[in-house]
Amino acid sequence: QVQLVESGGGLVQAGGSLRLSCAASGRSFSSYIMAWFRQAPGKEREFVSTINTSGDSTYYADSVKGRATISRDNAKNMVYLHMSSLKPEDTANYYCAAKVGATLASTARSYAYWGQGTQVTVSS
Repeated sequence: QVQLVESGGGLVQAGGSLRLSCAASGRSFSSYIMAWFRQAPGKEREFVSTINTSGDSTYYADSVKGRATISRDNAKNMVYLHMSSLKPEDTANYYCAAKVGATLASTARSYAYWGQGTQVTVSS
């Protein structure tokens, strides 16, 4: 089992950037596929990005492709999401998620472990 705690959210102006962090505790972090999702008020949870266990394979939603970079540091049990050229429509609560297995996934139901989220607000 793994516990996840996100940080790094806040208020940022459109066009700015930020880095979200997710700290994982528990055993065998390096065996989990990690992902970021986001949820805006009144909307369903939306996939943002995922990364494989070794960090050499990533996948992004079209809405953030070219503006987001996911990475992980298995020695520190951390996963990151760097986002640039932020837009007001990026405003959401951002969640870190983990799943076992070898296959990247973009559906929320594929992930068994979730953090509490960190709020990102982008002002125009």
